[in-house]
Amino acid sequence: MITADRLKQLAPNIKPDVASAVAASLEANRATYGVNTPQRVAHFLGQVCHESGGFTRFTENLNYSAERLCVVWPSRFPNLEAAKPYARNPEALAEKVYSGRMGNVNPGDGAKYKGRGLMQLTGRANYAEAAKYTGLDLVANPEQAADPAKSAIIALGYWKSRGLNEEADQDDIATITRKINGGLVGLPERRELVEKAKRVFA
Repeated sequence: MITADRLKQLAPNIKPDVASAVAASLEANRATYGVNTPQRVAHFLGQVCHESGGFTRFTENLNYSAERLCVVWPSRFPNLEAAKPYARNPEALAEKVYSGRMGNVNPGDGAKYKGRGLMQLTGRANYAEAAKYTGLDLVANPEQAADPAKSAIIALGYWKSRGLNEEADQDDIATITRKINGGLVGLPERRELVEKAKRVFA
C-alpha cells in the first residue's frame, strides 16, 4: 500500500502535504493503470522519485544563467552573447527551446506547455496525449499537470501507455529509463531508488 509515511521513507525531502496528496492519488488510481504488484510499484516510484527530484519538482525550472544555458543547450546557445537575452528569462527561454517542437504550434505554446508533473510532461502533443489517457483537459488547462495529485494520475497513465508495467515485471531498469528519459541519464541513482522502493514497499 502506498502511504504518505512510506513515500517519506523513500524521499525524505518530500513535503507532508505533497506526500499525502500523491500517496492518496496513487493508491486510488494505480490499479486502474496496472501498477498492481510490489515490483511494479517499486519500479514506478523509483523512477518518478528520480524524475521529480524526490517529489520536490512539479514545474520545470527554466531560470538559468547565461553560462548555464551554454552548457545545457550548447547547440542553441553556442556563446554567452547568444544566451544573454534568455538568461533569467524563463518565458522567453521556453519559447526559444520548445517552440515549433512536440506539437507546439502557436505563439506562447513553448511556455504554456513547459515541463510539469512527476514525469515533466512537456509539449502540446504530450499534454494532448496525456489528456486522452487521464480524462483531464490538459490542453486547455496545462497548469493542472503541476498539481501533485493530478500529476500522479498523469504519471500512471504515461507508465501504462509506454508498456512499463511489463518492463518492471522483467526488472529491466535500463529499458524503463530509456522509455522515460530517452537515454540512460541517472541510471545508477534510479537503480538505487528502485531498490530502496522495493524494501520500503515490499
